[in-house]
Amino acid sequence: MSNIKEIQQEIVDEFAMFEDWMQRYEYMIELGKNLPLIDEKYKIDENLIKGCQSKVWVHAELKGDKLVFTADSDAIITKGIVAILIRAFSNQHPADIIEADTKFIDDIGLKEHLSPTRANGLVSMIKQLKMYAVAYQTQLN
Repeated sequence: MSNIKEIQQEIVDEFAMFEDWMQRYEYMIELGKNLPLIDEKYKIDENLIKGCQSKVWVHAELKGDKLVFTADSDAIITKGIVAILIRAFSNQHPADIIEADTKFIDDIGLKEHLSPTRANGLVSMIKQLKMYAVAYQTQLN
């Protein structure tokens, strides 16, 4: 199993293969289509990401000592964004998620190519994933 830094580097390398942002958006849409979907029973208000223009649900579950995320969104680009984050942070130890930086988002140029509302949503998604990690880390201690 790869660690967060290795997965983030894989994502950066994959995005570097595309020549323009149209191709990168298409790739993000494809990632969103392959996102491990959240069970319908978790599509509830408590799992909605606050601060997102579109609806984004994220569910976290501790399996062993690793945190596993599932998600969905009603917008295809947003679904791709959350898919990238889940790929980087799912199946990892909560402490590693808490400590992880998100510089890879800047490295792929994502924030600068999003509308201000989507960029705010991205920040909200990252905060929520880290908040889940903090909550589950306290359970492990």
